[in-house]
Amino acid sequence: MLAIISAYSAGEPNAAAQETTAADVQYRAVVIDRRDPRLDAIIAQDAKAEIIAEGLKWSEGPVWIGGAEDGYLLFSDVPGNRMYKWSRDGGAGVFLDPSGAPHDAEGFREPGSNGLIRDISDDSILVANHGLRAVARLDLKTRQYEILADEYGGEPFNSPNDLVLASDGAIYFTDPPYGLDGISDSPMKRQPANGVYRRDPSGAVALLIDDLTFPNGIGLSPDEKTLYVAVSDPNNPVILRYDLTADDIPASRTVIHDGASKKAQGEPGLPDGLSVDARGNLFATAPGGVHIFSPGGDLLGVVDTGVSNANCAIGEGGKTLFIAANHQVLRLPLASAHAE
Repeated sequence: MLAIISAYSAGEPNAAAQETTAADVQYRAVVIDRRDPRLDAIIAQDAKAEIIAEGLKWSEGPVWIGGAEDGYLLFSDVPGNRMYKWSRDGGAGVFLDPSGAPHDAEGFREPGSNGLIRDISDDSILVANHGLRAVARLDLKTRQYEILADEYGGEPFNSPNDLVLASDGAIYFTDPPYGLDGISDSPMKRQPANGVYRRDPSGAVALLIDDLTFPNGIGLSPDEKTLYVAVSDPNNPVILRYDLTADDIPASRTVIHDGASKKAQGEPGLPDGLSVDARGNLFATAPGGVHIFSPGGDLLGVVDTGVSNANCAIGEGGKTLFIAANHQVLRLPLASAHAE
């Protein structure tokens, strides 16, 4: 069943993302394709997608910081090389500029920060940074980076794209070359593999997966026995599920979603960012929208924004799905709290 959520606006449309205010309210028309009745417990029938930021070059990496009522959202504009902050009271504005490489740095097609996730403390976040070619910790008070990993085998990473934090402090991350001019043909690309890596709490980095073309979004199941990896390859647009061994090594691999048919039909997007809630539901961007899967891998529904979506995250106490939708960031209320 398709539920069409009509566009609605109140007040003037948002200005550029740098200068929106909390008084500006605008909604984007989205289509919710309900494949399974279980989706009703996740997204209400009357949910509307609010535009909270627009005018971005390519939005990415939303992450909610703080409490449900007094917290805020951070997100990246990767080619724009800025990180933004949004709150209900303050609207959207620039939080960090530049967010990655210096603005005059050469050799980058996307020089900014990309994936952002919560750290153990709300005083910092973890960042997959294209321009720094590193996984880094950002102190939210000083807005200074601490580099956690920037090379493997004596060579710099390509351009770390997305990451997920395990309960023991290990960081899983992907390293495609999307940040580099020429992508795979860039002379700056030094890693032979577009890898999936794990940085353990001691700082040691291990290459876990080396046979994917363009690994992108990454996530863990709540029990941390399953690793999800999205592959942003137009010729093989899949979302993969890996069983992890007791030593945190990816073992058997399963394709849980293949977006080839949707891509062939002209649907926008590729498998990109993803998020897993505390119940084990998977929210994953792919051709045609944000796909929502049960913990067992059943497709419950799709939120079709009409554009390519880069990433998504749950916030505001688990009551909201934030979607990085091309030049915009959307705020979609959930039917019940789904803890991040």
